[in-house]
Amino acid sequence: MPKPYVFCFLKMKKISQNVKKTGTIFCENIHYLQKIWYNIRIIAFNVTARGDRVIKKEMIAMLLAGGQGSRLGVLTAKVAKPAVAFGGKYRIIDFPLSNCINSGIDTVGVLTQYQPLRLNTHIGIGMPWDLDRNNGGVTILSPYEKSAGSDWYSGTANAIYQNIDYIDTYNPDYVLILSGDHIYKMDYEVMLEYHKENDAAVTIACMPVPWEEASRFGVVISDENGQISEFEEKPANPRSNLASMGIYIFTWKVLRKALIKMQSVPNCDFGKHILPDCLANGERLFSYEYNGYWKDVGTLGSYWEANMELIDIIPEFNLYEEFWKIYTKSDAVPPLYVSGEGFIERSIVCGNSTIEGTVINSVIGAGVTIGKGAVVRDSIIMKNTTIGTGCQVDKAIIAEEVTIGEGCVLGVGENIPNKVNPKVYSFGLVTIGENTVIPPGVQIGLNTAVSGETQSSDYPNGVLAGGETLIKAGDR
Repeated sequence: MPKPYVFCFLKMKKISQNVKKTGTIFCENIHYLQKIWYNIRIIAFNVTARGDRVIKKEMIAMLLAGGQGSRLGVLTAKVAKPAVAFGGKYRIIDFPLSNCINSGIDTVGVLTQYQPLRLNTHIGIGMPWDLDRNNGGVTILSPYEKSAGSDWYSGTANAIYQNIDYIDTYNPDYVLILSGDHIYKMDYEVMLEYHKENDAAVTIACMPVPWEEASRFGVVISDENGQISEFEEKPANPRSNLASMGIYIFTWKVLRKALIKMQSVPNCDFGKHILPDCLANGERLFSYEYNGYWKDVGTLGSYWEANMELIDIIPEFNLYEEFWKIYTKSDAVPPLYVSGEGFIERSIVCGNSTIEGTVINSVIGAGVTIGKGAVVRDSIIMKNTTIGTGCQVDKAIIAEEVTIGEGCVLGVGENIPNKVNPKVYSFGLVTIGENTVIPPGVQIGLNTAVSGETQSSDYPNGVLAGGETLIKAGDR
């Protein structure tokens, strides 16, 4: 490694540490400093030997994005959960991808499986996240045909095992395992430093949760130094409130050995198999406590809440921070249009939308049309959806490319549990799947789900009562 680069790296690292301690430099200068440091790290750590093309990376990320997201019901009937829209202009996978590039990680493998088209199209070659690179960048890793046949990913660890060759290509010292369905900001570099300081084989990001909720999570038991001695999966009487976030840093040699050892285990999973095996083998496992914003948007209720939290004047999860931007694929769209009769209050509304009605406390995606006299309240409306004139929409999640006919009323009546899937369709929400058509004059109750091109005859007396589910043939 050239000595000037080594000197510059050490110098910039020292300056950055002082900045973190003293806070004497403004945010824009911190951001500029991070960019310089990032570029130096790329030079320092990514070594390419021409000829056999041996590439060396200190750490690469493997992003698990193949989940179906069944708890989101009709929202994920045609799209993988990480590709579901969030906050109007983003998709859920934008957050871990942005965390990677903001943390200086320039090599990310994205493991896809369920309904990958929308996700693959969104990621593309990784340009929005500065991941369009010759050495590294973003790579879509789907299941593929082998000489012995085709294998679907059958567990989180199995998915990584099937891509050992990809990881070996970069000869990393460390591998970061991420989930593609959480909303948060995290500097993975700080977590890596913690991992190295403890000479850890595995570091698990953990978040303190209220003790009364700890039984809902997989928790870790660790000593005062953070070293893990035991795991508990959804314990009835938890001995710890440190919940695993599903974010792991492995020393690659340790992980590679464990994956090969357990390759034949059905549905091989990190939490159930790899981590307990590492612990049983005497490896050093540490918990890394994270106290920032983190949201698992795996249910309709948590998804709706996370979007509604963005509307606050100073939201807990701030999308507008200059020094930690969230990047996404941005289409060139016309600006927002609000007519003289249109009214918007305490809402997020994206470009290319036409607002001729009233929008209150809602998140509106791009290309949405809200007709005259329509009122949308406490709702999430995804892109290219049309709300007809005179509609009343209250506490609804409406997916992309939906048409709501004139005079429809969504979110009325009693809070009756859903008859088909009460664990999914709850929280008093109306959930409409993408490409759905709802005819004019229909009333839809609470805890309902509608998907497909419906007709007036599908609604007895023009009503879908609370707790009912209307999914046309071919939809889910």
